[in-house]
Amino acid sequence: MRIQQHLSLAAALFTFALLGSNLAQAESKATDPATRAATDKNLQVAVATASKAWKDAFNAGDAAAAAALYEEDAVMVVKPFGTYKGRKAIQAFWTDIISKGFDDVVYKNTVTTLLDDKSARIASDWKMNNAHGVITNELWVIQPDGRALLREDHFEIAQ
Repeated sequence: MRIQQHLSLAAALFTFALLGSNLAQAESKATDPATRAATDKNLQVAVATASKAWKDAFNAGDAAAAAALYEEDAVMVVKPFGTYKGRKAIQAFWTDIISKGFDDVVYKNTVTTLLDDKSARIASDWKMNNAHGVITNELWVIQPDGRALLREDHFEIAQ
């Protein structure tokens, strides 16, 4: 009986050591500098590509294409106008702005901050033909298909 207990204890210790080793290897891969750099680069490219696509859609007067770059339940906070929840409300806001002749948006002094493996925040000054202001928080999140979409969009229009 005593031998069985020792064998069971040895098997449990071996299993624990094996699981610990696998966990350490997985953790090591996650923090490996080359893997981290590749993940960061992919996130930066996805966010920069989506941000450019948003500006291109807006400047082309395509509110639907601009709104398609928001998650379905995104939130947009526009100071001093209010809060818009969901892609439909956001599209209605951009449709109204575009119909009033606003276009040619350009970002300046842009800062992109990587938050984790799947999200990044953009802050920037912006200007367009008839307005200017500041973006305080564009939260871009990587979707299952690899595209980045806006989950939150907070900006101010200077008076």
